[in-house]
Order: sequence, then C-alpha cells, then structure tokens
Amino acid sequence: MTTLGDTRRAEPALDELLADLRELVECESPSDDLAAVERSADLVARLATERLGLAPERIVVDGVHHLRWRFGSPTAPGRVLVLAHHDTVWPLGTLAQSPFTIADGVLRGPGCFDMIAGLVMALHAIADLGERDGVTLLVTGDEELGSASSRELIEDEARRAEAVLVLEASADGGALKTARKGTSLYEICIAGRAAHAGLEPHKGVNATLELAHLVHGVAALADPGAGTTVTPTVATSGTTVNTVPAFARLAVDVRAWTASEQERVDAALHGLGPVLAGAEVYVDGGINRPPLEEEASLPLFERAQAVAARLGLTELTRAAVGGASDGNFTAGVGVPTLDGLGAVGGGAHAEDEHVLVDRLVDRTLLLRALIEDLLASWPPTLEQHHDD
Repeated sequence: MTTLGDTRRAEPALDELLADLRELVECESPSDDLAAVERSADLVARLATERLGLAPERIVVDGVHHLRWRFGSPTAPGRVLVLAHHDTVWPLGTLAQSPFTIADGVLRGPGCFDMIAGLVMALHAIADLGERDGVTLLVTGDEELGSASSRELIEDEARRAEAVLVLEASADGGALKTARKGTSLYEICIAGRAAHAGLEPHKGVNATLELAHLVHGVAALADPGAGTTVTPTVATSGTTVNTVPAFARLAVDVRAWTASEQERVDAALHGLGPVLAGAEVYVDGGINRPPLEEEASLPLFERAQAVAARLGLTELTRAAVGGASDGNFTAGVGVPTLDGLGAVGGGAHAEDEHVLVDRLVDRTLLLRALIEDLLASWPPTLEQHHDD
C-alpha cells in the first residue's frame, strides 16, 4: 500500500483534469431532463472506465441514471465511500451564453464548480491510488432536485462504509464543510369557496385572505437564535379578478442546524389550521435532508488537516453552511462524513460560477492522500487521534 510519505510520487496531471472537466461541462446535464442526465451518465461511465480500468454498475431509478464502482470484493464491507453527482442546475443551451473558458487562471462553464470539477477530481484521485480495495465511488444523477431517486442508494452505500467523503465544492477560500443545515420542504394548500366578487362576495370563503393570515404565522416559526429559517416562498391564489378565490397554495423552505429544530417546525406546520370559518388547510411535505452536524465530521476534518500538513499543502479551514447536500443523508445514518472536498472557486448556481485552476491539483492530491490514510487506519485510536 502506498504511504503518505510517497503520495507526491505522481501529482495529478492538470492537462488531463482540465480535458475531462471540459468534456463533462460541455455535455450539459440539467437534473430535470432525463435524456440529458442519461447522456451525462454515459460520458461519466466512459471517462471513468478509461481512468479506473473498471466499468461501473449502472443503476436506474425512476428514469434517473446513477453510477457505482466498488473496488475489491463486491460482497465485502466497504471502507471509504466517495460521493459525487453528475447533474447540474443549468438548462440545455446555457453553453451558448456561458461557454467553457479558461482565462487568467479561472475556469468558467455551467456546472463547473457545482460539481463537475469535484467529480473529475474523484476520478483522478481514485485512479492514482496505490490500493483501492474497500473504496466505493457513487455518482448520482438527481442531487440538485433533492435526490428523490438516489437517497435510498446513498444511505445504503453509506451504511457499508466507515467514512464518507463528499466532493461538493468547497466553501469560501477552500474551506471544507463540517456542518450543513438540514432542509425541509412544504406545500400548504388552502381550500375556500368561490363566489362572485361583486354580486355576493359574502357567500365566498376567500383563500387569498386565509393565505395572508397563514403567511405571518408560518414565518414566525423561525428562530434566529438557533439559526432556524422558515421562509414562505412561492404563493399562488385565485382564478379571475372578479371571483372570490377558492384555492391558494404556499411553498415553504425550512433550514435548521439540528434535527430537534427540524422536528419542532415540522410538527408546527402539520398542526396548522384555518383562521376563516369554512376554509380548509392541508399541509404536504416534510423533512427532506437531516442536518450534517459537526460531531459527524470533525474527526475526519482533523484527519484531513493532518494529511494536508504532512504533504505541505495549504492549511485547511472549515465552515458551516446553510445549503444541504447528499452528505446530509450519510451523516443522518450515523456515518462520519466530510463535505466540501471539491473545487475551490465560487458562484454556485450563479452566472459567475468558476473554478480556480491552480487549486485543482492540490485538492486532488489531498483527496487521494486522505483516502489512502483512511484505508490504512480508520477509525483512529485515541492515541492516533491525539497525535494528529
């Protein structure tokens, strides 16, 4: 097995990283276009087979294509799960306005930061491992939509592993993500009764007015001190300008650092009732992703810090972020999880999405060395943990 001391034996080739990154970015893989996601999965499978020397298992759930590589005995317990996704938020045709470019050390293109670069780094890091037995690479195709078809697969793979490394993009300045808020998503439907707004409005039950009452109560469930946000987002109601609206709908986004806060808000929302006589309120949805709490990630972060120090790499920092990832699922089933190991850059889901080219090699090197270290000794003993 390769040791940390000789991990710099073959640094990842930047030109190969960039070539694979370009090909994947230019494939375009919006999550809600199943045909595009399938094409992207085909490309990932081809590139990875060339790099890894092993074809993936193709797992199709509800039309979404996911890819899995298990190294070593397929029936033996896993050691390290490397987790990535190949879908992006950008619709087909985005390349025409925002083409793949590299200028002044900055790489741009739809999906490059979130998270095509991290996926490419994973392929190259695993390809260069001295020993792969016990490593599983899982690349899913619907993370940006909430992972409805891949959640069970992700959680099952995590339960086989001792540690999970998530290749989502880094936080500001390259910080690893050691905490993520959990997310909950709701749709509140209000049924009223239609009536002519001019002739007999008193015979109606105004769903818009009921919605107005509910919005303030929903927003009041937030707890700024605990970092819990409860945000009414999309609202619709009514049919015509002269009709008392008989129906309204409200979407609600909830983010919380702890499971207990998620459960508090969930119970309150499902307990909502109408204010107006004759109105009815129905609440659909619930907890989507549990939080990634720091206790699930700090031992791995400290391990990564020690690895980076031994390699002479930039000192690692950590951050807590509001957005969720598939790492929330793996932490939620009790497996140590470290997130944000992907690209350094910025602009996720925004027009200025970009990757810093000069950080691709060192981040790939860090990932490879961290996997090797975990394969050699994980979980750490108390003595090893203290020494790190």
